[in-house]
Amino acid sequence: MPKAVGKPRVKKSLADLEPPPRAKRPEALTSREHEILEFIWAGFKNKEIGQRLKISVKTVEAHRANMMKKMRVSNTAQLLKTGIQGGMLKVR
Repeated sequence: MPKAVGKPRVKKSLADLEPPPRAKRPEALTSREHEILEFIWAGFKNKEIGQRLKISVKTVEAHRANMMKKMRVSNTAQLLKTGIQGGMLKVR
């Protein structure tokens, strides 16, 4: 029986393979993150924010860290400045 003629199979090396596209982190803050940003702006500490929202301090810290990643900042002052410039916070 004759062999089927077709395209020859080419083995790809790992160097030739492209990584899967990475999902981009959403830039918009969630409603909970907005709420926490407002408390930070009002001067509340993580513990106080947690007590008011009935969530743990660790959860507040996680929300804060997520906001800082999304806004590409490294401290609270930059977080608040970016929040003001982005129209998320109002200066009274």
